[in-house]
Amino acid sequence: MSLSPLFAAPVHIQIHALAAMAAFILGMVQILGPKGSGPHKVIGSMWVVLMVAVVATSAFIGNNIGPSDPLFGHFGFIHLFTVLGIYAITTGVLLIVRGGPTLKGHGREFVGLFIGGLIIAGALAFLPGRTMHNVVFGG
Repeated sequence: MSLSPLFAAPVHIQIHALAAMAAFILGMVQILGPKGSGPHKVIGSMWVVLMVAVVATSAFIGNNIGPSDPLFGHFGFIHLFTVLGIYAITTGVLLIVRGGPTLKGHGREFVGLFIGGLIIAGALAFLPGRTMHNVVFGG
C-alpha cells in the first residue's frame, strides 16, 4: 500500500478521496452515537460539508472504466451516485431546517447517502484502474 498514487492524482481526486475517508469516519460516529445532542449536531454539520465536497468533486472524476459512452463520454454509471448525493443532501438539510415532525426524516436520507455514497460507491473506487485500487493494491 502506498499513498503516492493518490498524491500524484489531480487535486479534485485528492479532495474527493480525503473528504470521503473523513466523512466515512464521522458518519460511523453519527450512526453509532446518541442522536440530537450538541455533538451530533456539530459532527453532522461537518459531515454534510464533507459530503458536499465528495459529491461536488465526483462530478469532475472521469469515467475511465469500461466502454466509453459516446452520448455521455465523461460520465459513467457511478455518476448516478452524484445525482443521488445531491438529492439526499438537499432533502436531508431541508428536513432539518423545517424541524418539527419532519426532523426525524433527515436520518433516513443521510444513512442512505452514507450507504450509497460512501459504502457502495466507495467500494467501486477500489476497482482496477481507479486511483484507490492503485493505492491499496499497487499500480
